[in-house]
Amino acid sequence: MMPIPVELSVVLPVFNEGEHVEPVLRALSAGIGTPHELVVVYDFDGDTTVPVVARLAAEIPNLRSLRNDLGRGVLNAMRAGIAGTTAPYVLISMADGSDEPHVVDPMVELARDGADVVSASRYMKGGHQVGGPLAKRLLSRAAGLSLHQLAGEPTHDPTNNFKLYRRTFLAETPIESAAGFELALELTVKATLAGRRVAEVPTTWRDRTAGQSNFKLRQWLPHYLHWYRVAFEGRVRRILARRPRSR
Repeated sequence: MMPIPVELSVVLPVFNEGEHVEPVLRALSAGIGTPHELVVVYDFDGDTTVPVVARLAAEIPNLRSLRNDLGRGVLNAMRAGIAGTTAPYVLISMADGSDEPHVVDPMVELARDGADVVSASRYMKGGHQVGGPLAKRLLSRAAGLSLHQLAGEPTHDPTNNFKLYRRTFLAETPIESAAGFELALELTVKATLAGRRVAEVPTTWRDRTAGQSNFKLRQWLPHYLHWYRVAFEGRVRRILARRPRSR
């Protein structure tokens, strides 16, 4: 029997997840019906996630690990995962179990229908956020809703990294992010400014119950604010461009 072509590459950046990654990988494998691969991206050979993935690879179809040689950190891990895969669609997901596998197939359907970016949204109707630091929750919600309502971003949750991208969009869009998780906001803003279709599905995000979060709010906030400003400036330019010119 010929193998089914992989339509979706699921990229999971990791840092010493150890045994905590096993239920996450099993849930993704079981919960995604789209022909897919699970690509676990690690920074160094001694990462405790690597032997767990090697053990599970015999049981979970299309599970593999990929070493990030672009430089340590979650941003380079995501970039390495994008560069090291070839499926028509790329999904970025966290290895901490905070993302819902059952929303992935609906995300793929929207991409098949023409969306270049599909966001799993905590802040649209039907979406929820459970747990996590209060300051992070409030800032994320405020940023997402203001970008949607005032800056014209099509998704209610542009900062969420649980997103699916069309490969051709990624190939045509240079990445400028320099810190980490602001990558999702950058790509969403760039898609909107370029007139690309951005879609969303509701999801419930749950704060991790095991391991340690690598999110560094204070360090990364200025980088988020940069793309927040770019989104609003783009909105102003679009409004001005629609105004009739005076003679």
